[in-house]
Amino acid sequence: MSQYERKEQAVRRLLEGTAPAVPPELLDDAVRRGSRLLRRRTAVRRLFWTLLFAAAVVFVVWASLTRPWVEPPSDTTPPLTRWG
Repeated sequence: MSQYERKEQAVRRLLEGTAPAVPPELLDDAVRRGSRLLRRRTAVRRLFWTLLFAAAVVFVVWASLTRPWVEPPSDTTPPLTRWG
């Protein structure tokens, strides 16, 4: 008998047998942990979107005040005093 056949027979015995007994308090623990995990994920997601929105507002306010797309005036040429 090969290694593969032994593994296959072991799996067949597990599948044909009765379902393993699950402790009754396991369901309550799983539900409690799952709901806590969902609340935590929801809070983190809300915090992320709030921070992203605040960063967008800060960027728009900064851009409207400093107007970085406008070229600054050139200060390198001397002023013209006399034409004549």
